[in-house]
Order: sequence, then structure tokens, then C-alpha cells
Amino acid sequence: MNPPDSSAEWLEADGLGGFASGTVSGIRTRRYHALLLTATTPPAGRMVLVNGFDAWVETPDETFAISSQRYAPDVVHPNGAARIESFEYEPWPRWRYRLTDELIIEQEIFVPHGQSAVFISWRVVAGGADPGGNGPASTLDQPGSTPPATTLKVRPFFSGRDFHSTHHENGSFRFQVDVSGERATYRPYDGVPAVVAFSNGEYTHEPAWYRNFLYAEEQARGLDAVEDLASPGVLTFAISKYPAVLMLAAEGHAITDIESIEARYALVRTNELQRRENFRTPLERAADAYLAKRGDGKTLLAGYPWFGDWGRDAFIALRGLCIATGRLEEARDILVQWSGAVSEGMLPNRFPDSGETPEFNSVDASLWYIIAVNDYLIAAEKRPGLTADCHTEKLRAAIEAILVGYSTGTRFGISADNDGLLAAGEPGQQLTWMDARVDGREITPRIGKPVEIQALWLNALAIGARFSARWQTLFEKGRAAFENRFWNEDAGHLADVIDCNHRRGDLDLTFRPNQIFAVGGLPLQVLSGGKARRVVDAVEARLLTPLGLRSLAPGQSGYTPHYGGSVAQRDGGYHQGTVWPWLIGAFVEAWVRVRGSTDSAKEEARARFLPPLYRHLNEAGLGHISEICDAEPPHTPRGCPFQAWSLGELLRVERNVL
Repeated sequence: MNPPDSSAEWLEADGLGGFASGTVSGIRTRRYHALLLTATTPPAGRMVLVNGFDAWVETPDETFAISSQRYAPDVVHPNGAARIESFEYEPWPRWRYRLTDELIIEQEIFVPHGQSAVFISWRVVAGGADPGGNGPASTLDQPGSTPPATTLKVRPFFSGRDFHSTHHENGSFRFQVDVSGERATYRPYDGVPAVVAFSNGEYTHEPAWYRNFLYAEEQARGLDAVEDLASPGVLTFAISKYPAVLMLAAEGHAITDIESIEARYALVRTNELQRRENFRTPLERAADAYLAKRGDGKTLLAGYPWFGDWGRDAFIALRGLCIATGRLEEARDILVQWSGAVSEGMLPNRFPDSGETPEFNSVDASLWYIIAVNDYLIAAEKRPGLTADCHTEKLRAAIEAILVGYSTGTRFGISADNDGLLAAGEPGQQLTWMDARVDGREITPRIGKPVEIQALWLNALAIGARFSARWQTLFEKGRAAFENRFWNEDAGHLADVIDCNHRRGDLDLTFRPNQIFAVGGLPLQVLSGGKARRVVDAVEARLLTPLGLRSLAPGQSGYTPHYGGSVAQRDGGYHQGTVWPWLIGAFVEAWVRVRGSTDSAKEEARARFLPPLYRHLNEAGLGHISEICDAEPPHTPRGCPFQAWSLGELLRVERNVL
């Protein structure tokens, strides 16, 4: 495998909604790249407390930078990134900087699970040898042939801002630091958690503003891309004598009662390494990043660095991240946590990050919830005790409440129609996963009866009928109508929407990937064999790329070959050709089903469709799958680099389909 590009991104999640992240080069390219990013009300209320640092090594003869920053208009300084000799991201980010033929510095960063804290450490590696044997060596192991009087200096950069915003020089930032032994406490602003730093270095107060950091990814996205950061002082480490250790923690969100930072570091590092080694594969370890605390329960974050816990994304991703990997207790806890949020048959599509009222603006989130509960209950049958507990009744009650609400009618015109299919939508509302809007205008309105909503609805009714016979009649009625009303023989595929704008008989035959859910991605296939094969073949020919399915076929009106530009341009092209990796799961399952789900079909599918995704793990969000990619080669990754449902569908296909 080739080494990752210098712009590739790493992620260290804390299980609370916070994280540390950055690039291989060390140059921050997003406003979200940070060392200490804390969820003050897990998993929401996220704030950047410590953005990054400058670091340099001083010898008797020369000074060597081991960090780089990008400043406006486009200046990289200092030149530490040029000294990176190697980088690894398993089990956590680790760099080696070659300063001279004899002097190599190793730096590693990790976030311990369950705490808003980060550990950064540096050690001298003589001649490039790794004395640690298998896995990363503890930075408390120090080779002996270090140049005398070599010191490491580290200058952290602070803000104390909402993680979506940027920080600018002001007179309110408090540069005062309370120092007591190994502990230094920074209190930049009222209402912002204090940062507690422990180190085995010596602190020197040298307050300064560093101005005009430039974040290239934000600039490319047409967003505020320039930031000023405050730096109260410098930490100096006698790295020729012992490794340097620095812990940064959010007060009140991590353990900060520490007697010895070196002892604490060694203990936490050992425990965290063991925790990560307990995962069977790197993909399962990556999946763990999306699970987070919410109240007394759990939730699942849609992606990093900017998404919170979205209903639709959570229920799709959970099938692979938790259920397919055997993490059934976590799956149950997440589903139970959401079960109490049913309102008029609907589940919220989003819990806003700042804690406002949840948004009930999705027709499919509740239906995907039923699919996820069904997957969980089937898997739990193999685990004695799981299906017998009180939680199962809560889950079944939630299913019943959703079906009652949808069948009798709820918000936004969602209601079972006379043909047994589900109508949904009102002007000004985007209820399906294709939900982009520009200047108040819906790019893909899809009011009426969208095809994937019918596949979900019929699957939900079939699942509900297992617990209550009342849903069987409605299921049979809807299934009988589906194929007859959606299939278009002249086009050779399913309509994307029928009864458009609630006008019976109006069709939208735009060729999109949503029809694949009539064949794959759900427990029940709702399209018959011959027509199912024609749909799969057409989707493969017109929409399939190495990293997922296009959201619109080339040649169709509005097709966007490359995703980029201003916010309006990007939102306008979001579902107009842009590739979505999460759709690969439904496609692969459909492709296998129409070939009889034979062993040979599964082997061929594994060989054809999965290798490009495995290669992608080393390309953008390291160890993860991106949210979207360009529709045309080279299918450049775009959007969120760490996306839950993209990774979840790869795991589901791996474990449960192939």
C-alpha cells in the first residue's frame, strides 16, 4: 500500500463527540482540525480549545522545525513538514522527523476513550531504529545516543470557540496561566472550559497572537478560512535526557487529578493500546469512532468533522457499524435511546448540535429505524437474554407507533394512500435523503411517492406484520401496487417518483440510484426477478463508479461532473451526479441477489467491488470512507472525510452480504 498523501486526514475520537484531527503534513487545512475539541454537552456543544502547536528542536549547532502552518495569502512556515520521513495512523498517528543523519524525532498523538483529553509525546530515535518491537514503542523508551543539550520547544495555539466558527484577535482573551508543578491551567474566556495541561517540561510565559492562519479546505468551500490564535507561552523539554510528554484536557470533562504525568501517560497509553487491539480488524476499530455518549445512553454520529447525530444516517450506519460487527448491546442502547423520541409516528432526523428542538423533517428516518430494529432483533435471537429483556418491548412499541402515525397521517403530508403506498411531501420541505436546497429552492423536490420510500415502507409493513397482523393487509395492497405503478417498460427501469406533487399519474423518470433499494439494501426485495435484473444492469451501466453510485446519470438534466465551488454551487450539485459511497451496499446486495446469491456471485462481487473501497481507506480520511466523491474520474473524495454510513455499509456488505 502506498503511503498516504500529505493532505490526507487522521482522526482520534473520544467517544463523547469530541476529537482531535489533522493532516499527515501537520498543516491544518480545516477550521475543525484541532488537538483538543470538546463536546461540552456530549455529543453536542462542541468547542475548539487547543487548535495546534509549533514545535522545534534546538541542538548546540542548529534549530530544526518539526511543524508547519499555512498563513494567508499562501505561505507555509516553518518547514517542519519537509522533514517528515514516515507517518503511520495505526493504532494512532505517529510521525518520524529526520533532522540529521543521526537525529530522528518521533511524535505521536492519541486520544483516550471516554475523556476529553489528548496526549502528545516526542522521543529521540537513534539512527531510525525502533526499539519497541511490535507496535509503536512507548515514548518513555529512549535510546541512548542522543546529541547532548538537545531540547524540544512546543508553543500551543489556543482559541475557545464554537467548532463551526473561526477565532480572531481580541482584547478579551486571557493570557494568564496558573502553573503548579507539572500542571498549567489556561482559562481563555468565561463560559469556556479551562484547559489543563500536564507536562514534564518547563513553562515559560511568552504571550503572543499568531495571525492569519489559512485553512485551504475552508477556502475551497467558500467559507471563512482565516483565523487568529493566541499562544500564552512555550514549553521546553530536555529531550536529550528523557522523552517529552504533554497532556491537554478540558477541565470537567477528563481526569485532571494527576500526581505524575509520566506515570499517567504510561498507564493511559497501555490501556488505550490494549483497548484498540481488542478490535478484530482496523475497520471495526474505525467504526468505534462514530459511537458517542448522549445523556445516559448512546448515539451514533453521522460523520467527522462537522456532523452530529442524524437519525437517517444513524440507522443506516448502525446496521454495519454495530449489528454486523456483533456490537449488539451498543446497537440496542442506541435504538432504545431513539425509541423515546417518536412523535406523531416520526423520529427526528437531527438533534441540533447546540441543543435546540429536534427537527422532524424526514420521511425515511423512521422507516430506516424499523429496518435497523429488525436487523438487531434477528441478530439478537442468537444471543440468549438480549431479546428477552424489557428493551425489546420498547423497540416493538416504537415500530407500532411509527406505522400507526404513517398509516393514518402525520406531518408534511406523510400518509398511506388508497393504493397502499406512502405519499409524502409539501412545498418547501425536503423529506428524503436527497435534501439539498439553494436559496430556498429544493434541488430535488421529490414530492409524491419516491421509489426508495416505497421500498422502505413495504419492508417496514412486513416487519410490523411479524408482531401485529393488522399490517399484513396494507402490506399486500402496497406491494401489489408498487411494481405495477413504478415500472416503466419503455424506459426499462423504475420511476424515481410517481404521483409527483400528489397528482396521480405524474411520473419523474429521472435516472437516479434510489430504485436500487427495490432490489437490494433492505431485507425484502420488492421488485420481481426479470425487472430486478434490468434495474441492476442499468444502474451498473449508468451510475456505478469505483467508490459508489452516482446520484444522477450522466446526460441527465443538471448532471454535475465535479463537486465544488461556492456553497450554492456545491449544494446544487450534491445529488446531481455526485457519487455516494454508502449506496454501494445496496448495489452489491442487489447485484448478488439477481444472480441467485450464489457463492460464485459473492466471490465475483467481492473481487470486483470491494478493492477500490479498501484502497480508499488510505486516501482521504485515513482508515475511513468519505461522504461523497466526484462523479467523473479520478472521483476525487469530497465532503466529510469520515462518514459513518459509508463505512457502515462497507462493513455490512463484508459481514452480512458476501
